[in-house]
Amino acid sequence: MRSCSLTFQNTFMLSASYFFYGWWDWRFLILIFGSTCIDFITAIKINKSVSPSSRKAWLMISLSSNLGLLLFFKYFNFFVQSWIDAWQQLGISMHPLSIKIILPVGISFYTFQTLSYSIDVYRKKITPTKDFISFAAFVAFFPQLVAGPIERAKNLLPQFLTTRKFNYDLAMEGAVQILWGLFKKTVISNNCAPYVNTIFQNHANLPGNALLLGAIMFSFQIYGDFSGYSDIAIGTSKLFGFRLMTNFKYPYFSRNIPDFWRRWHISLSSWFRDYVYIPLGGSKTSTYKIIRNIFIVFLVSGLWHGANWTYLAWGGIHALLFLPFLLSRKNRRYKLSNTMGLFPNPLIVLRIITTFLLVSLSWIYFRSENISQAHDIFLRIFSPNTYSLHWGIKPFNSYLLICFVFFLFCEWIGKNNTIPIKTKSSFLNFCMYLGVAYITLICSYKGNIEFIYFQF
Repeated sequence: MRSCSLTFQNTFMLSASYFFYGWWDWRFLILIFGSTCIDFITAIKINKSVSPSSRKAWLMISLSSNLGLLLFFKYFNFFVQSWIDAWQQLGISMHPLSIKIILPVGISFYTFQTLSYSIDVYRKKITPTKDFISFAAFVAFFPQLVAGPIERAKNLLPQFLTTRKFNYDLAMEGAVQILWGLFKKTVISNNCAPYVNTIFQNHANLPGNALLLGAIMFSFQIYGDFSGYSDIAIGTSKLFGFRLMTNFKYPYFSRNIPDFWRRWHISLSSWFRDYVYIPLGGSKTSTYKIIRNIFIVFLVSGLWHGANWTYLAWGGIHALLFLPFLLSRKNRRYKLSNTMGLFPNPLIVLRIITTFLLVSLSWIYFRSENISQAHDIFLRIFSPNTYSLHWGIKPFNSYLLICFVFFLFCEWIGKNNTIPIKTKSSFLNFCMYLGVAYITLICSYKGNIEFIYFQF
């Protein structure tokens, strides 16, 4: 039986999470509550069913309900517009539907979270809970509700089924992680945003070197934005006694593309690996099917990010970059356990720079409004006659350059730790925290820039 303390804790957490989500638009509380009920009931039914056909039928109810809602809210407008555009290419004019579907914040994240729960129950990897309040709190847990990490039930749900007690060390660790996340978001990402916006909006009038700089700055913008949010979410969870999975492990220090995907948005990439790639046969099949599986995973991953052809192109590019390593059996050459020293050899540095540039160039398609814009930027970068000593953009502020150097220094020094600004010396830690807090207060961008992944 649940203790009164546990009941109170989870009821309070559920209420806070629903208040947090409902503050944006209360109507979509019905959606998340409905998704919670469906997966709570179907998981219990799957577990009770004896026949394989019955178990599969209940699983299909969960899959069709969750994916149906996701497809409707996220891709309805995209498919309608694509249908109209296709007919217009044939010279047939069609009027668009007047209905416009609003995308609920975080639907991609909590849908995948509940789906993994039902699938894991079906696979008999976990036992479904009969505690609805705890399960609902797990689905709607506010720190990671709108932008992840996408948690697995086997990790997070048991923490809702156990009474939490305040842990000072864990809370302090969480506070430091929140501080570093705020620094990455408000100082690094937000200060990059105006330059990136200017460069992409005026790409036709800027030289290739400025466009390449824009791609590199967007790399830092999206990393500071998304990993910054993850740090804030994970740190906030620690204040409440929860431990979420690590979502980023210094991805721009990757030595090849597979290494990058082991470090970037880990909760999503591992989700696609476990629930899409491996069920399709993974890499233990024919060469043709390996190629097929990789493209399916990366194209679906691109489409998960949004209803735009640019995301599909971005996913396809990474599939092409990933395949040579997989086919040559070098995709596991660098594991996360293989740490790099403070002074790596020149070959490792070259691999890191090459991987970073490839990833940065692929971000052009992710950031662009449409395929035409992405193509134009990409071609201008690789056209030597577009380069000029006149950059066409205002010079960087010196403080921003100092912040970048400080950021890269901290990340490189602490690349083998969970939090880069945590050392073994208490005094040095205090100085680091004070310094980061001061820089965050002084150098934060003053404008209002939302988190990029809120749109997904």
